Amino acid sequence: MSLLDVENLRVSFDTRQGVVEAVRGISFTLGQERLGIVGESGSGKSMTGRAILRLIRPPGRVEADRMALEGEELQSLSERQMRKVRGRRISMVMQDPKFSLNPVMTVGEQIMEAYLLHARDSRRAARRKALEMLEAVAIRDPERVMKAYPHEVSGGMGQRIMIAMMLIPDPRILIADEPTSALDVSVQRRVLSIMDTLVRERGMGLIFISHDLNLVSEFCDRVLIMYAGRIVETCEAARLHEARHPYTRGLLNSLPRLDQPQDRLEVLARDPAWAGGDA
Repeated sequence: MSLLDVENLRVSFDTRQGVVEAVRGISFTLGQERLGIVGESGSGKSMTGRAILRLIRPPGRVEADRMALEGEELQSLSERQMRKVRGRRISMVMQDPKFSLNPVMTVGEQIMEAYLLHARDSRRAARRKALEMLEAVAIRDPERVMKAYPHEVSGGMGQRIMIAMMLIPDPRILIADEPTSALDVSVQRRVLSIMDTLVRERGMGLIFISHDLNLVSEFCDRVLIMYAGRIVETCEAARLHEARHPYTRGLLNSLPRLDQPQDRLEVLARDPAWAGGDA
């Protein structure tokens, strides 16, 4: 079952030096699965997530032959209709919760607001739902955390709070943009495990944007590798280390490995032809 269909998506910006293309004609589908999008900084992976939610503002332009959520064309929706899509049907977890959470509102108020924005319910019901969601993301003493402000929680807890806030409207798709990059390894694994459990239990689709190939190969089902705004290769995540495109091979070879120590890691040699089309 396809939740999201994207065909020939382009994101461009008008600048004084001319048109800059951040995403250049990519196509993919998303079902009830965990889809990873990896690539270097500037490859267009985060722009792809924002374009799906129509969060690219002028002078940026988003164009696509098709961008459909469960058969409904997103490009034909008005901004008012898109506000109902954002959060309710597609949610996005940003990279750093400290910049996503409102510093002058308690955690509880923000989670309740995310719920009440899309559900006609009482504040009492919203509070109960918020507590349940905090428990679902493995936060101890949710009553205390509900009363806390963002500066009073750790990075790992802040990230789990953001996941709770994005999942409380029960969306069909979750876009996670580098959700664990600021966390240490132990907290990172905990957050991913929580996210994985919630996505599987709810039958959602997940777009996991990252630059960590090892993490994506372990966590996702499929992987799209992006270079210069294009998809250069698509792999099964479990077989990512068998990838054949020279760019993907270069990324893999530049990673340190405990089982194969090297005195000097390889430097990625780029070929201008990689930016010319899909492999």
